[in-house]
Amino acid sequence: MRWKSGRRSGNIEDRRSGMGAPAKVGGIGLILMLVVAWLMGADTMQLLGMAGSNLVGTTMTVQQPTAEEQEDAEFVSAIVAQTEDVWGPMFQAAGQKYQEPRLVLFSEQIESACGYASAASGPFYCPADQKVYIDLAFFHELRRLGAPGDFARAYVVGHEIAHHVQNQLGTSNKVSRLQSQVSESDSNALSVLLELQADCYAGTWAHHAQKNFNTLEAGDIEEGLQAASSIGDDRLQKMSGRRVNPDAFTHGTSEQRVKWFKTGLQYGDINRCDTFASLR
Repeated sequence: MRWKSGRRSGNIEDRRSGMGAPAKVGGIGLILMLVVAWLMGADTMQLLGMAGSNLVGTTMTVQQPTAEEQEDAEFVSAIVAQTEDVWGPMFQAAGQKYQEPRLVLFSEQIESACGYASAASGPFYCPADQKVYIDLAFFHELRRLGAPGDFARAYVVGHEIAHHVQNQLGTSNKVSRLQSQVSESDSNALSVLLELQADCYAGTWAHHAQKNFNTLEAGDIEEGLQAASSIGDDRLQKMSGRRVNPDAFTHGTSEQRVKWFKTGLQYGDINRCDTFASLR
């Protein structure tokens, strides 16, 4: 995937813990550090434990990002910039203004306007603060699931940005209202339709990114489709040793996710992404 020469987004918040240089923290400095850490959503009790019983004059070694982590962060910033350069003009053509979301990089745990989340939750979008949250360690998990490559990672970012598009278009609120009125299994089914539409929107973004910026290289589309297939509910349930239970699906099967991602890739038209048509 061609991304290194592209611009970087100005909407990235890096809240990863352990980034920076070694520092000597004294009494006042420690207090300030804990206040800032609390405001940023960090675990202050954990920081106190790291500081030890002799707080004054304690030296704390702060880990620098690895080259791989730094490149992953650069990659995410470049992909977010591409989504801005695609969705902005598309909204403008429809007579609307695209409000660019912010993407938050975190490690291990994070506090968002939607509540506490850990890295185990995977990447997510919070409509309450209009931010996407991602722990870059998820890319390692993606490879473990059998979906390596740049475009596999880009698909994940594009999917989460797509949830912001749904939020701006009012779709997320409509689904949320419906979910509050139905059973758990029906609520899950609505979640599946929302997620599949986000897959289609991710494909729509990729279609226009290729058309406008010539981003894709040989094998990229296959990487994206493999990523969509790798995180289907049925496959993940099987991998965890559970029986396949469609009532518990929240994102769709591997086949469904591939189908809707391909639809967006092929047509580049959000009007083709009406996964809710069957409800009307």
